[in-house]
Order: sequence, then structure tokens, then C-alpha cells
Amino acid sequence: MPGMVDGAGLPKRKRGAATRQGKVKKRVRTGEKVQDDDDPQTRILLLESRILESRRHYNNIAILLESFRGTDKAAEEQATACVALCRVFCRLMVAGSMSKTEDTPENEAIIIKWLKERYNDYTAILLKTLQGGEPEKQSTVLILLMRLVKDEALYLKVNEEYAWLSGMFADIIRSLLEAKDGQVVREEFVEKYVEEYDDIRLYTFAVVAGIASEALSDQGDTATLSSNILSLLSAIENIPTSKEELEDFYVEAPKKMKHRLYSLTAHKKQAQEAWLALLRMGLSDDQRNTVLGLVSHRIAPWFLKVEMLMDFLTDSYNVGGSTSLLALSGLFYLIQEKNLDYPQFYQKLYSLLDSGILHSKHRSRFFRLLDTFLSSTHLPAALVASFIKRLSRLLLHAPPPAIVVVVPWIYNLLKRHPSCTFMIHRAIQTKELKKKLDQEGMDDPFNMSEQDPMQTHAIESSLWEVEMLQSHYHPNVATLAKIISEQFTKNAYNLEDFLDHSYGSMLDAELSKDIKKAPAIEYEIPKKILTKHEAGSQFQDSLLVKLWNFTSS
Repeated sequence: MPGMVDGAGLPKRKRGAATRQGKVKKRVRTGEKVQDDDDPQTRILLLESRILESRRHYNNIAILLESFRGTDKAAEEQATACVALCRVFCRLMVAGSMSKTEDTPENEAIIIKWLKERYNDYTAILLKTLQGGEPEKQSTVLILLMRLVKDEALYLKVNEEYAWLSGMFADIIRSLLEAKDGQVVREEFVEKYVEEYDDIRLYTFAVVAGIASEALSDQGDTATLSSNILSLLSAIENIPTSKEELEDFYVEAPKKMKHRLYSLTAHKKQAQEAWLALLRMGLSDDQRNTVLGLVSHRIAPWFLKVEMLMDFLTDSYNVGGSTSLLALSGLFYLIQEKNLDYPQFYQKLYSLLDSGILHSKHRSRFFRLLDTFLSSTHLPAALVASFIKRLSRLLLHAPPPAIVVVVPWIYNLLKRHPSCTFMIHRAIQTKELKKKLDQEGMDDPFNMSEQDPMQTHAIESSLWEVEMLQSHYHPNVATLAKIISEQFTKNAYNLEDFLDHSYGSMLDAELSKDIKKAPAIEYEIPKKILTKHEAGSQFQDSLLVKLWNFTSS
């Protein structure tokens, strides 16, 4: 500290100290008397008040800093010193005591420089706590830092863009993104600041884009950083749709109406750059799936050029599995809402129909999306027939929980596309053809190996696979399959009633039924089921043993 304040601090004269301390007690008491002159909180408040009374006591800032950073101090004392320092620096900024002009004398400039150094020490401790402190401390520190950001932007004579993009605010964003256990404080930051203020949202996108691009150029490990960026960006829900919505600002509103804070295009462009920077960082499979699930409602609405997402969605499709399905969901949104052309969409969707999809844990999600993709009544009948026929063929090797989903889905598609009903009822026009079919039968014209759904000849085939299911071993499956052979009086089935079935739920449903008629059972309990009985035994071998040999050769 400069020489003119070296003698500052607590007064040496006992009476003077007691007199001034008594005045401060009146100022800080909240209804209770201060009982001990050595109380740490009282001492801190006294130091704070003297700093604001006279610049001769600026050295008290160093004492407060020591109380704040001291590891041997009580947590309550540290918290009181932390808040007191925030008030001190805020009032100094408001008073102009930390701003330097061309006319500032040299001795004043030395004091300002010293104050800024102490300010930097204070904010460095706050940022360190924000990055690695406990959740309760992180929350308090975030509030203090954002208050400092506001006063910096209002009262320190710095360039506006610099204050946001390179000053304290940028350091806050960096600390939030580098915090390993900072999910709670990141959510609090988004909820209290990003979602509430348009200027904070825009500059958050700008800073995040810069940090992501910088990390990408360093070519280091970005796994933790990309995960934290994703958690921050994905929490932003409010998306402005018009210029009139841009009216809430954390700092005072810009005076120039041409300022980019008033531009909806500028806001969307900044968000687009942030998301693209994240996508370039290289995402894990889980992160990629999270992003794909957000494309339609959290990401694409920000983009000025949604076609910039096409490469990411196409690459995601090539990953395979559930990722491919989510990628097609994003592509479908761009086709439906943004009028983008993607002619191979249904061909790629058709290629996902394999035996694995009916056994997958993502089966429910798949059929929800598949029902959406095929909801249009303007799709070609040949295309819809291929999807119906391919899934019907896959049902021959599917588990019962999958069958009870597909059969109502087929029913709904046939109701939606009446031209496909030829697959369940095709009248034979001539007696000669009927006689030939009775004698020789026919080959199924459907080509299961064809990748193009428009060339499979499914519309010329029939749904004999579904009729076979009417003899299924599970009674619920057999009963449900019969709806294809009955009159289509029901408008449509609600797929949600069938999507979450499993072996367990189907078994529970059977066990909970009231038995109207006792089932036929064996009157004698067999001794053996999978092996033959001994010679001379009075029991007959089971049908399983007669048909198959279960003994090891």
C-alpha cells in the first residue's frame, strides 16, 4: 500500500477505539447488543466501516483479505469477511475510487493500482472457491461474483465487450466449466441469471464458444470440459422468438437501438456458434445421444442455418444402434419443420428394421418415433407396405412383448393407409388362378434382402406371418393377432397401452386374472420329463422325450 496509508489500521488509543466502536455498534446491531468487543464479526464490520469512512484506512482491506483466506479462521468469520469485502469493493467502484482517468494525479494512480491488486486477490479466491468449493459456498460466491460483474460493467471505465468477454464474467464461466462437481451451481447460474437476463445469455454463449474453440486448438483431454459445457447449454430452455422479447438486461439496457443485444439474429448466431463449438470437440456416445435428444427442441431453434447440423446427424446415424434412431429423429424434425431435403431418410429408417430392434431395450422409443415418421397419409403405399411386411416377417422370431406392440401398430397403419389392405384380403379374380393356387401354392414375392423399401414388392404380398401368430403359444398374443382377421371397426389402438409390456408384466397379468374354469392338468405327476423312464416303469415317456433326444451323446 502507498506510504500515505501505511499508518492506517485500528487506532492505538483505547478510548478512541471504544468511542468509534460504540458508534459502529449502533450501525450494525440487528436488535441485539454486541456482547464482546473481540467478536470476529463485530471486528470485521468495524474494519469495513472505517474503510468507507476514510481512505486512510484502506489497509484494512488487507486485514479483511487475511481473515477471508486464512485457513485457521472459523467458517463464519471467513464468510463475514468475504461479504464485507464485496460491499467494500462495490462501494469503491460506485464512488469512482477504482477508476483512473488522464487527469488522475500520480499519487492517486498509485492508490488505484493498489486497490485493483487487492481486488484481483479477492476475486481470485472467489473464483477458486467457485471452481472447487462446497455447493453451499459455491452458491454464495456466485452471487457475490455476479454482483461484482454488474458494478464493473456500470462503474469501471472499460470497454463493454471487454468487461463481458475478457473480464470477470469470462472468468466466472471458465470456473463453472472447469468445476468437476459443479452441476448444482451451474444449474443455479442458468436458472437465476441466464434464463432471466438476455445480455447474460448472449455473453454466456459467446464465452462458451471461445472456451470450447480454445480447448479444441490445444488438442488436450476435453472429456470433462465437453461434459460440463453440455450440461450448461442443455439447461438453457428459454429461446426468444422475436425482437420484442429482448428487454430484460442484467446491466442497464444499451442506449443505441442498433446494439446487438437488441438483435434476435445476433443472439441466435452466438448460440449457434456455441453449439457448433461443442459438437466439434468430440463427444462420447452418451453425450452424443444426449445432444441428439435435444436437437428438435433445444438446439435447432437456435440455428440460423439448420443445414449445419446435417453432417453431425449423418455421422451419428453411422454410429449404429439407438444412436442411429435418434439421429433420424433429428433429421425428421429438420425435414418436417425446416423443409430440408433428405431423400434417403426412409431408406435409412428401413435399414434399421432388423431382428435386434425387437429385442432391444430401446424398443419402446423406436416404435414411438417410427409411428411419428409414418404418420403422414401422403406416403406411398408401396413404402408403407414394406415397413408392415418387414416387421411382420420379424415377428416370427420376436418375443411376445414385442409382438403385442407390432400387431396394433400394423392395424393402425392399415387403417391410415387403406390401399395397403390388399395385404390381408386380395380377391382372386379367375377360377383358373384359384385352382392353381390350391394345387401349387405360391411364392412370397416380398424380397427381404432389398434395401430400397420402394422395390421390395411387399404390396404384392400378404400378411401370412400375422395369421400364423393366431396359433401362438401365448394366449394373449394369439388373441391379439386375430384383430387382423376381424372387421376393422376400431378407429385406432393407443400404442402407449402396449409399449411397456415385458415378460414380467405379461406374466403378472395372467396371474392376476380370475379363473372362470379350472384348467386341465396331469392327474399323475410324472417322475421324469426330459429323460426316459426305466424299463418296466408304469409311467409313459413324455412327448418331449419321444420327439427329441436330451441325453448327451
